[in-house]
Amino acid sequence: MAEQNFVDYVKICCRSGAGGAGSAHLLRSKINSKGGPDGGDGGRGGHIVVRGNRQLWTLLPLKYRKHVIAGRGGNGRESHSTGANGNDIVLEVPLGTVAKDVETGAHLFEITEDGQTQILLAGGRGRLGNAHFKSSTNQTPRYAQPGEPGKEEWKILELKVLADVGLVGFPNAGKSTLLSVISAAKPKIGSYAFTTLVPNLGIVSYRDHQSFVVADIPGIIENAHAGKGIGHRFLRHIERNAVLLFMVPADSDDIQKEYGILLRELELYNAELLDKPRVLALTKADLIDEELRQLIEAELPAGIPYVFISSVAQTGLTPLKDLLWQALNPTPFS
Repeated sequence: MAEQNFVDYVKICCRSGAGGAGSAHLLRSKINSKGGPDGGDGGRGGHIVVRGNRQLWTLLPLKYRKHVIAGRGGNGRESHSTGANGNDIVLEVPLGTVAKDVETGAHLFEITEDGQTQILLAGGRGRLGNAHFKSSTNQTPRYAQPGEPGKEEWKILELKVLADVGLVGFPNAGKSTLLSVISAAKPKIGSYAFTTLVPNLGIVSYRDHQSFVVADIPGIIENAHAGKGIGHRFLRHIERNAVLLFMVPADSDDIQKEYGILLRELELYNAELLDKPRVLALTKADLIDEELRQLIEAELPAGIPYVFISSVAQTGLTPLKDLLWQALNPTPFS
């Protein structure tokens, strides 16, 4: 997926439609020159609606649509006729899109299903015609309610990528290289930090014609939970992955420390991320010998399945796929 075509954040000015005014019409006809009030109600203003579309993978169609304006509700008419509702504006978004309010930062809703709809900004209510105000003491009210005005608010739409496995690691941990080797994806690969600026998805073939989706996500750094680097842009994509593959170079000075930092950043961002199954991959294993590998194994974190891999030498990749498949499809206890 080209970086320029992947958009996971947009800010839009939404203006919902004003509600229609009620009618103050009085019935007049050849056979009834002094009829009572028959003014109808106004129609509601148009909503700004968000709808999930599983065919979409990016918010690109909304990138240049900075203002969204819904239609105004029609005014009430004679003969108790209600005005037409204003035209709604429907924004098609990928699954995993989260809506937020710009001013408060409040989480409004998340779109998780195809065809799911949520009102992003409600239109103004149509108000009552004079027929509602008729009484024994006021049989010919000559007034009606004005329509409720629409609203104008800025909203944020953020996308969380959906994948079976999310790659978690510092910049230059080998995430993009691994994805390019085990799938047909062609992520940008470089020897500098933050080569990956947007998520890349790859489909990994497994045994018996089975497959799973892996997401290469921008590298994490310490204090990413506080927004350092591109922390929040990275971390929100992790939330929708079923299994987390932690990647630490085997030639790192302190593997446990790096793993601990990664784990802590996830916990500080969202403690629920620690409930996801985890697998540890020691990358660049071609740079160490067997003796050093045994020393590393003795100091690895307890309770997490691990494997030594080398994307360049293409070693350890089959055992890695086996571990990921087992994490995705755990065998129930008998």
